Amino acid sequence: MADIYSRAQRSALMARVRGRGNATTEGALAAVLRAHGWSGWRRQRTLRGHGASGVPFRVRPDFVFSSRRIAIFVDGCFWHGCPRHGAQPKGNAVFWRAKFRRNRARDRRDTRNLRRAGWQVVRLWEHELRSKVRPRLLAKLGRLFA
Repeated sequence: MADIYSRAQRSALMARVRGRGNATTEGALAAVLRAHGWSGWRRQRTLRGHGASGVPFRVRPDFVFSSRRIAIFVDGCFWHGCPRHGAQPKGNAVFWRAKFRRNRARDRRDTRNLRRAGWQVVRLWEHELRSKVRPRLLAKLGRLFA
């Protein structure tokens, strides 16, 4: 079926679409945090600071514990290239390889900037939220709040 918009119109329309994170993975972690009484967090809070070269940065972790200076990211296995579950699309492979490489580079940069600014950064894979590996997740989170 032909698109009713021109290529430029479709591009402008899609550029206005803004995501709000992955509700299922973030919701799953929020449920774990609530169930174990770990409070004081906010979702999608923007953190600002200055990187090593003095360049300002702006990062939006999935969960922020401001009083403890803990930032938690829940990385999707597909979008962040999980070595265990990350799928490589066959169509438009060059685009997707570059996209995943940029995502991982941004993740490393954001982690480095936050750590230099005095934040403890935790990165969780989407598959770490599954119920069968929940004890491992609880141990990992428990070390943060001990």
